[in-house]
Amino acid sequence: MSVKDTIWSPPDAEEPAADRRQAEASGFVGRRHEIAQVRRLLAKTRLLTLTGVGGVGKTRLARRVSEILPRRYREGVRLVELATIDDEDLLAPAVAASLGIHDRTPDLEAQLIEHLGDKQLLLVLDNCEHLLGACARLVEHLLYGTSRLQILATSRQSLGVYGERVLPVPSLPIPRPGDRTRDIARRDAVRLFTERAATIRPGFHVDAANARAVARLARRLDGIPLAIELAAVRLRTTSVEDLVNELDERLDALAEAGPGRLARHQTLRATMEWSFGLCSAGERRLWERLSMFPGGVDVETAEAVCPGQGLAREDVLDLMMGLVDKSILGVAEPHGAGARHRMLETIRAYGREQLPPAHAEALRERYIEHYRQLVEQVRVDRVEPGQIDRMRRLEPELPNVRVALDLCFGRPGAAAAGLEIAAELWANWLVAGGLSEGRYWLKRGLALVPRSSVARAMGLWADGLLAHYQGDAAAADARECLALARQLRDERALAFAVQLSGVAALSEGDVEGGLALLEEARARHWARGDVHAVGVTLYVAGLFAATMRPDRAAEYSEELVTLCERRNATLFRAYALYAVGMARWEQGDLQQTEARMREVAAFWGAANDRWGLPQSLEVLAWTAAARGRYERAARLLGAAHVLWEAVAASPARMRYQARSHQECAERARRELGAQAFTAAFRDGTRLGLSRAIAYALEEP
Repeated sequence: MSVKDTIWSPPDAEEPAADRRQAEASGFVGRRHEIAQVRRLLAKTRLLTLTGVGGVGKTRLARRVSEILPRRYREGVRLVELATIDDEDLLAPAVAASLGIHDRTPDLEAQLIEHLGDKQLLLVLDNCEHLLGACARLVEHLLYGTSRLQILATSRQSLGVYGERVLPVPSLPIPRPGDRTRDIARRDAVRLFTERAATIRPGFHVDAANARAVARLARRLDGIPLAIELAAVRLRTTSVEDLVNELDERLDALAEAGPGRLARHQTLRATMEWSFGLCSAGERRLWERLSMFPGGVDVETAEAVCPGQGLAREDVLDLMMGLVDKSILGVAEPHGAGARHRMLETIRAYGREQLPPAHAEALRERYIEHYRQLVEQVRVDRVEPGQIDRMRRLEPELPNVRVALDLCFGRPGAAAAGLEIAAELWANWLVAGGLSEGRYWLKRGLALVPRSSVARAMGLWADGLLAHYQGDAAAADARECLALARQLRDERALAFAVQLSGVAALSEGDVEGGLALLEEARARHWARGDVHAVGVTLYVAGLFAATMRPDRAAEYSEELVTLCERRNATLFRAYALYAVGMARWEQGDLQQTEARMREVAAFWGAANDRWGLPQSLEVLAWTAAARGRYERAARLLGAAHVLWEAVAASPARMRYQARSHQECAERARRELGAQAFTAAFRDGTRLGLSRAIAYALEEP
């Protein structure tokens, strides 16, 4: 299976931005002045950084701006969550994923610049502080290499890039001494407290009886939004007056231990320490352990990973609900058939600090084992039902899988497990367009795993495939993989090594040698009963042989179609049909080519597969030109062009599409004339996704 076998869909360029995975659990309060400042500054600069202490509301302000401003940007707003990324080498892949780019080249930064070009787009980079140097370098290069891109960053300190404008995000306005009840109630810090308090005590409002206490609380918390929200939860069991007295005692004790008045970051930390102390022992243990999950967690995963060392599995659900009630853990967010809970990064960081070393080691072992099993369950390189569901299941777990990989590569004796996880994800990296990230993890593992192991052989195989799809030579990986498999006398590794050798030979133009190796690999996979590896081998052989040996390519692809239909593998079947269509095109059978391409275009449209769609539209453009319908051909080329751009690719880069694409475009331009061809092509670019699919599915 290739990067083209995708059910992952990048954000639609017509949709406004903001990250929808972490919907706000409550309304947005205040910040009118800051929003106005952001809008004014973005009219004057290409880089604006929102700075401030943790918990002050930088992320929430950036998200609010993302919701308000999309109409100003023709290509919309894209938000990149960096809190879940700990390694600077994964920064560019994260940006590429937010833009819907399938990274296909080793130089991903250059690909980003090419894709963004003169696009009018706002890129929001959230939580840059732990990747400050890498963010500064990438931002500088992106701004220098593009003409209309603007970037809004959030960070605890500025990026230090030339031309950067910095907007410090202050705390929410707090009541002033002498404010009357009405004035107190209008201050944003009090409005936030009132809104959150009303969710705890319905009907709560600021009145003459409680106004002074609420004002004192807002002032003691310096108007820091996160601190206010954590404090408001205490109204479940205490009055406002008692709440303020508790807070005074806590903050006064801390102030006495240090010089002078507390800084804002100390105020927030004191509030979290207070909240931590108010949790039960079980809730504290669970808070510490849930801090391991940057991508959030569902109940089933928490029950699988977190128990032990004084925490019973049967107590996890109730303890999670207790943390939700205390605003430590976010309310459940729907995702697929289930729901996930997330922690704000500031709260998660505090929890990680509290995790006792004695508990951490066992927790890490359970964490790695859980995600090792999950990766095996969600592999999409399987000739069986449910490939789309498995890919969607993995998507929200990727930040947590990264933690598992990092743990493996940072612990003695665990590197082989990490390399196995990365290799098993090879097809997921491909279909999600994450080639650079996949190779990053594979390279880390290969540098740590001994040379005489099956894990290394399979890591070389996976890295060789990803290298091939990035345009790198796979020969070096193939040679080492084959030699190692023979040395180990491992039949499974040897079958895959022969398969990779066939891919490398085909990429170097050795058609007969490459196909002979792929047929040998197929026989070896069949001998072992590995029907999934047989499917991958047939797909590669059928697609890559289409332009050189269409008769044999058709045989491979038809065999794969039969296999997929027998096993109800709908995603695999669509790509098998595509390969059949390519072979029929090379054989001159327009009717069969069109039938296959309309079928796969309909499937890919329903699955929202943005990588498969441009390929099917391309081939339908060729058949239209072959039938003399040149205006239709130009329009389909235009519709495909928009989709190619969205994944930063081009048919000119693909051996099995380049020649036919060029011939189609040249013929249509020649027959229509340059002006008419350009007009039809532009019409196609304006169709939009749904209309383009409907147009492509029309009978010839």
